[in-house]
Amino acid sequence: MAPGSVSVVRQYDHRVTDAQRLLADRLEIDDLLTRYSTLIDGRRFDELDQVFTDDAVLDYRSAGGIRGSFPEVRDWLASVLPLFTWTQHLVVNRAVEVTPDGTEAAARSLFYNPNGAEVEGRPWLFVVGGAYHDKMLRTAAGWRIRRRVEETLWWDNPLPGIPAVPPSMPADAFT
Repeated sequence: MAPGSVSVVRQYDHRVTDAQRLLADRLEIDDLLTRYSTLIDGRRFDELDQVFTDDAVLDYRSAGGIRGSFPEVRDWLASVLPLFTWTQHLVVNRAVEVTPDGTEAAARSLFYNPNGAEVEGRPWLFVVGGAYHDKMLRTAAGWRIRRRVEETLWWDNPLPGIPAVPPSMPADAFT
């Protein structure tokens, strides 16, 4: 959805039906999840504030990563993803629930993530799959993720030094 179009929907809120409001929210949330993938694959880590709230808590431990504040995880992503020559984050099967008052939302979306690398001078394809569990908040700038848990379910052909299977989901991931 174009940046200005959301404010038009809100400006004329009294003329918009609940179904239209939900549809507009779903489209904006879909754009938000796509924007994450676009920014990550484009190595535009400094623009991730368009996706997450400043106080967001993100948990990538099931992928062998970290749990921390948005700035900590943004810096971690910026340090590890350039190990790949390219990445392609595909986010699909988005199940979104918006609260009745329209201020918060929850989503579970599946991801399929092929990653290219070079190992000993040869191309290497490492593919990862799983689900993102997101809690979102409507802000003045639009929907933003304030809590994300990545649930890495599987991976294939991991790089040398990476275990054959992803780490177990931490017991405290959703607390």
